[in-house]
Amino acid sequence: MDYLYWTLIILSFLLAIAGLIFPILPGALFLILGFVLYGLFYSFQSFTIFFIVVQAVLLASLFVVDYISNLYGVKRRGGSKAAIWGSTIGLLVGPFVIPVAGIIAGPFIGAFLAELVIGRKSPMDAFGVGVGSVLGFLGGTAVKIVIQLIMIGYFLYVVL
Repeated sequence: MDYLYWTLIILSFLLAIAGLIFPILPGALFLILGFVLYGLFYSFQSFTIFFIVVQAVLLASLFVVDYISNLYGVKRRGGSKAAIWGSTIGLLVGPFVIPVAGIIAGPFIGAFLAELVIGRKSPMDAFGVGVGSVLGFLGGTAVKIVIQLIMIGYFLYVVL
């Protein structure tokens, strides 16, 4: 049964990391699921108050990084709130409309169109905002990968 239990725990962690590439997957929830599965299969005794606080802070930082990276990427290139919303919508819709490439094209197109139509920017300025959106997304994703790996590594350190 140990193999089955650990397979399910590892699968939940892999789904959490996949959530960085496919934002429709709730990556943070899959991380928590892995911790809960371990507790249900083995014991919650390893999860001290310190462990829970550290994981909660890291979990909150995932959401903060997500928000700030998009905001920073768009604002740094002179984008408006409309571009932030366009980028976010593009990030969620892009992978479905354009499989694989949609994860990059979606935020770009969303921010670009929002600035062009709502922000009334020139095509070149809107293009720059689109690029900023993609750079913000990629930078945020890199930071979130590191945070998730730290969370998983700390979990493994505590339970093994």
